Amino acid sequence: MRFVIPLIIFLTMVIFLGIGLKLDPREVPSPLIGKPAPAFELPQLADAGKRFGKDNLKGQVSLLNVWASWCVSCRQEHPLLVELAQKNIVPIYGLDYKDSREDGMAWLSRLGNPYVLSAFDADGKVGIDWGVYGVPETFVIDQQGVIRHKHTGPITEEAWQKTLLPLILKLQKEGSAA
Repeated sequence: MRFVIPLIIFLTMVIFLGIGLKLDPREVPSPLIGKPAPAFELPQLADAGKRFGKDNLKGQVSLLNVWASWCVSCRQEHPLLVELAQKNIVPIYGLDYKDSREDGMAWLSRLGNPYVLSAFDADGKVGIDWGVYGVPETFVIDQQGVIRHKHTGPITEEAWQKTLLPLILKLQKEGSAA
């Protein structure tokens, strides 16, 4: 009897460990999926006198990519974002997160700028409202400004082909049929 309780605790832990090992850390559930994008308005990275906000994300399917010049994983996904921007499949907006304006601008100048524009979130408050806990993170936003998917980590060719592109094409088709 004295071994039954520790055995039950051990077996419970093994079950939870087994479940946890099958989860994909890139598939972090977001409470924002299916909800309107959080309200925000920020200065643009390239021109502090111009603003960018939630309303700019309405009217077409778009991506919001949260990035920073100090982010190693952002550098990994950046060439793919530049390639996607050249294909003009979906507009890509940037959210420069907890960065300096000078470093962000220099980074885009050096590596290429895939963004229609980037908003400048120096203190990270808007990123927190979006549920960002690390960069890069990318959100798929539909024509009505509703978040339909959150991709955590760098976008890979596989993630683009298997998840993001099919969803984007589906949403674009739904929007053109409406």
